[in-house]
Amino acid sequence: MFIFRKLGDMIGFLDRNFKGILLFILILILFLPMGEDATEFGNLQEIKLTGEIVDASEVLKEIDEAKENDEVKGVLFNIDSPGGSVPPSIEIAHAIKELKSKKPVVVYASGSLASGSYYSSIYANKIVANPGSIVGSIGVIMESANVKELLDTVGIKPQVVKMGLYKEAGTPTREWTPEERIELETLARDTYNKFVSDVATARKLDIKKANSYANAHVFSAQRAKSLGLIDEVATINRAKEILYTLSKVEEPIWIEKDKVESFMDELSSEAISQIYMFSSAGLKSKFEF
Repeated sequence: MFIFRKLGDMIGFLDRNFKGILLFILILILFLPMGEDATEFGNLQEIKLTGEIVDASEVLKEIDEAKENDEVKGVLFNIDSPGGSVPPSIEIAHAIKELKSKKPVVVYASGSLASGSYYSSIYANKIVANPGSIVGSIGVIMESANVKELLDTVGIKPQVVKMGLYKEAGTPTREWTPEERIELETLARDTYNKFVSDVATARKLDIKKANSYANAHVFSAQRAKSLGLIDEVATINRAKEILYTLSKVEEPIWIEKDKVESFMDELSSEAISQIYMFSSAGLKSKFEF
């Protein structure tokens, strides 16, 4: 009931305040200085990945723009994310791999570089982590609540027509059968093995020693460096210095978004995360890094 109540509260808030929110955004667009301190032409670009990885479309768009912009000589990928869904994490990783084939990419872990966000970073030229950051959590999880008792209390009885023994595997409406659990564990193992294999290949690590750096261990930045998961423990200024060297830029000029664009991107990202949290909390089965 808590989940449904929270979801109802969120929908109610949006319904009651929609006009006010819309008016606020319009005022920002009309009166906030457009591009006052933005740099349209630069030779370096910073791309940020923050929060749970749910939808990679905006990040992929920025990566593609940086790849196609010949004026951009290098990219700093600033990450503070606990991970997220498997497909978008893999999409970002391979987009960075393609970007690296054209220009250097340095990843900076400003907070959490864990699970899916670590996967996203593995193909960068260098990975630098803030001394207080958290790195690792190379693992896979699938979770779903068993809401059968709740449905019984409310008086809801699901009805299902299915073909195929495993078609309902992962359902939240009842306890999983032993066969379903084995099927899901196999899928999780396959996904985990791909994660470990890709990390070992990209970071040139011994896959036979994967239990020391994978197995969902979470490390301090210094420990992550000793294991080979990252290249340096330092602040963002050092990460930028490395990028200057790799990109051979003598006079760095960073491309900056204007204030309205940055605000709208953050608002959109936060909205997607909140909707995802409410829609999936305890109700949907999903594999995540």
